[in-house]
Amino acid sequence: MSKQTPADRRYSRDHEWAKDNGDGTALIGISDYAQEMLTDIVFVELPAIGKKVAKGAPVAVVESVKSVSDVYTPVSGEVVAVNNKLEEDPALINKDAFGEGWIVQMRLANAAELSSLMDAAAYDLFLQEGKH
Repeated sequence: MSKQTPADRRYSRDHEWAKDNGDGTALIGISDYAQEMLTDIVFVELPAIGKKVAKGAPVAVVESVKSVSDVYTPVSGEVVAVNNKLEEDPALINKDAFGEGWIVQMRLANAAELSSLMDAAAYDLFLQEGKH
């Protein structure tokens, strides 16, 4: 496992991650690979708290100097918190994609969806195989 792929979360094929907080909520963000591909992130459009989102639906928008990309939630649920620090410093995602650069916290509609995502080893293999 690389240091860029923490083992304490699950990963989607769209390069988002979900970290189970153990209390029915999960933090959602984009992977280190995704932030590298986007390059310098200049703006993040955060959703409203209370927004209900289905697995695979857009939950936020990340704008970089290169492109504008939707962030797809890897799990279904309701947005219970957003990372307001990103409004002031969107580059937190570039600096710390798995820590200070988290995007939203969601109350899980179905915690079992987490197990359908890749673990860190499977995600690393997915990246190595170049199927993204």
